[in-house]
Amino acid sequence: MSMATEILISTLLVIGGVFGLIGSFGLLKLRDAMQRLHAPTKATTIGVGAALIASALDTLLIAGHATWQEVMVSVFLFITAPLSALYLAKSHIATTVDRSQLPPTATEAPWAELRRAPKG
Repeated sequence: MSMATEILISTLLVIGGVFGLIGSFGLLKLRDAMQRLHAPTKATTIGVGAALIASALDTLLIAGHATWQEVMVSVFLFITAPLSALYLAKSHIATTVDRSQLPPTATEAPWAELRRAPKG
């Protein structure tokens, strides 16, 4: 493996670690629940993504063939992280936002996040 390839893989690993550290720090230090939700989702997407790219490159260049593990973890991560963040944000909005303080929507329908489930 050439020196440039090793530097590239090392750089990707350092980027992944730095984003993980920043996401953890943001989770601890940010004030609001919605702000705290933002930091780990970005750390997951960028940080783990960089580490997975580094792992895939290392496997490709050392073993000479690509593996599907990194691709499957990336797909799972990139699908579940935004969806879990979306549902956490919606539940936070539904439990903490006062409906009378919301601006009117452009239609006659109420805000989608605050619609109550029909009884029945």
